[in-house]
Amino acid sequence: MPGPTNVTTPAPNAPVTRSGRRVPDGVWICVLALLTAVAPLATDMYLPVLPQVAAELGAPASGAQLTLTAFLVGLATGQLVIGPLSDAFGRRRLVLAGTVLLLLASVASALAPSIAVLVVARFLQGFGGAAGVVLSRAMISDRTTGVRTVRLFSVMMAINGIAPVLAPMIGSAIGGLVGWRGIFVVLAALALLMLVASSVAVGETLDTDARTTGGLRRTFTDMGTLLRRPRFVGYLLAFAAAFAMMFAYISGSPFVLQQTLGLSPTQYALAFGANAAGLTLANIVSGRLASRIAPRRMLVTAVGLLVVLCAALTAVTLLGAARWPVLVLLFAILTTLGFVMGNGAALATGEVRDRAGTGSALLGATQFGLGAVVSPLAGADPVAMAVVMLVAVSVSALALAALTRGPRATPH
Repeated sequence: MPGPTNVTTPAPNAPVTRSGRRVPDGVWICVLALLTAVAPLATDMYLPVLPQVAAELGAPASGAQLTLTAFLVGLATGQLVIGPLSDAFGRRRLVLAGTVLLLLASVASALAPSIAVLVVARFLQGFGGAAGVVLSRAMISDRTTGVRTVRLFSVMMAINGIAPVLAPMIGSAIGGLVGWRGIFVVLAALALLMLVASSVAVGETLDTDARTTGGLRRTFTDMGTLLRRPRFVGYLLAFAAAFAMMFAYISGSPFVLQQTLGLSPTQYALAFGANAAGLTLANIVSGRLASRIAPRRMLVTAVGLLVVLCAALTAVTLLGAARWPVLVLLFAILTTLGFVMGNGAALATGEVRDRAGTGSALLGATQFGLGAVVSPLAGADPVAMAVVMLVAVSVSALALAALTRGPRATPH
């Protein structure tokens, strides 16, 4: 007999829970955005309280900075391990396991009695948080294609793109109220929320017959295979180098805007908020335009404009770093960046749908690896910050021009 007429069949490749019920795009993408937001929050909320950590634990400044480095190393390493493993074992169980590790490591960080314990806890925190970062991209790639992929990536970037910009102010406020350990309590609460949300709203997205076999050797073979695809490497470098440009801005702007341009803490917060709004709005607009303008065209145009804007910022800082020209240019740069992030991630993962977990791992590891390298180079000097931003976005443009013009290495 025919089934009831009021039962709705999920659309092909729609995200579903373990019970098989369809998850609305809005709910699904918000959960994935929450999974990816932990990286910028755990990185940048912690920056304002580094002096407190060093003082309370009796460690030198270099020891406190090592806890930040340990987190970034854990984040990059975790993506390289978890992404390829998910191609063999599926996405959902690794998301849940990684989030549990993130929760436990956040609690351990809050209770750390020494700098050595905190360094280890921060590494584990980064390793666990890497699961949400790397697998959220893989899940989108598993279940979407074309314009829908770009739209969902853009929405996700819009939701969590504000996190790395506002996180230092949030961390400063929490640290001022309850001390640096309170930041890790907040991160533990966030991890618990992530665990509940992903348990309810995130189902398995990788079909059993699409999984790989072969263990660790297969993992390295897959990485080598993907790195021999010029288009993937081009989009990977374009995305990661643009992200590194943002890291240079984040690490350098607190000193440049306040010490060089003379902004008060309140004015600095307003400038950061305006730039975050521009970045978020651009991601939303980019998703809306995806059905009318090809993602590659948007990406190439935005990266070209970023080169021009960063060159102008460099010229302005060399001429004396006048307040309003610098502020206007930074706003324009961050807004334009919003057209790079979603399109770059979608185009990169689109080249490696056959190994989405491994591809997402390489994307994330390169993204945060370059960010970790670039951040200290920006320094406190406006010229240094501008030059680093210009070099980073120039690498992005060169990668697009040199590596993404040819045909795909394999059909997808």
